Amino acid sequence: MPSRQIHDRCPGVLRPFAADDGAIVRLRLPGGRTDTTELVDISALAEEFGAPFVQLTSRGNLQLRGLPEPLPEPFVRTVERLGLLPSATHERVRNIVADPSPELDWLVSELDDRLQRDDALATLPGRWLFALSDETGPSLDAPYDVAFQQFSPTSGRLLAGRQSRPCSPAEAVSALLGVANRFLTLRDSDAVWNVRDLPSDSPLFVGFETFDSAPTVSRRAAGSGPIGANVVELTELGVPLGFLTPTLVAALVATLGSSARIVVTPHRSLVLPADTSPEAIDELIGAGFHCATDPRRRVTACIGAPFCRRTDSPTVEIARTTPAPEADGRLHIVGCERACGRPTSTHTLVVAPRNADDVADARGDR
Repeated sequence: MPSRQIHDRCPGVLRPFAADDGAIVRLRLPGGRTDTTELVDISALAEEFGAPFVQLTSRGNLQLRGLPEPLPEPFVRTVERLGLLPSATHERVRNIVADPSPELDWLVSELDDRLQRDDALATLPGRWLFALSDETGPSLDAPYDVAFQQFSPTSGRLLAGRQSRPCSPAEAVSALLGVANRFLTLRDSDAVWNVRDLPSDSPLFVGFETFDSAPTVSRRAAGSGPIGANVVELTELGVPLGFLTPTLVAALVATLGSSARIVVTPHRSLVLPADTSPEAIDELIGAGFHCATDPRRRVTACIGAPFCRRTDSPTVEIARTTPAPEADGRLHIVGCERACGRPTSTHTLVVAPRNADDVADARGDR
């Protein structure tokens, strides 16, 4: 059982988190689904009220920081007008990651809608995470509490912890919400935030079977087309260190148009429409996005100083000047042992470096 003494502090619009540079709010984008128009509006909010960038989070959401405390009323009203605060009671629990496949859109929408209409689920911890995946399974990399993986239009499986059971797409949303409700009745403390905090013999897992191997996960840089049909590749571009700047947003609009479908991923990247041309992709890379194979995507960092009060290590600036690891290695630079934003995949963690030389020493590069 975790030894947590406080409620989770995941920020929302109605409950911001106070950092050294001001208030932080997190805008939930279920399944990461958005479009260029919405990104323009969110970027404008950041520029007007806080730090002039939007952060991509490890759950496919968007984060604004450096905001006044308390939040200005016009800021909150604008968030509501944009449809980014559809429920005051459930705003912090709308945590849904999903593969970018358009065939999962209806599941994302139905899960979000029914989640908001279930009064009991307003008390889910802000760290709780739903995941939806197609047969390739990239979203199953996320530290989900309960997930659904679709294999075909009529088959799939429900996953909770290291347990799974067969589940059809038609049953999926009810099954996902059922696990969430069951979790709330079984946890005996507000310090129990996730399914992994429950014992392995918990009644939550009745009807499930332990699986020996990890779920199928594809590392390709795209989502899939119709399940069981020919795969339609979707281009993924990395956002440098997860900072979506006004320049990058403007490039998206200029290249893709004002209402292009975008999917924000937990890997701090954007998935573009299937019909995006090679020329458009080249233009976006020229504007500052990273292609899927860019080695710089293997270096990540927490926000660090001067933004975070927990450290004086300028992690972002250090990450920008640190050479990427070779081959498939990953490097995550953090300002303290809390290690915010650390990847779920295998990586080297460097804590509180002062400069790029300290990173090299920690990695044993010299």
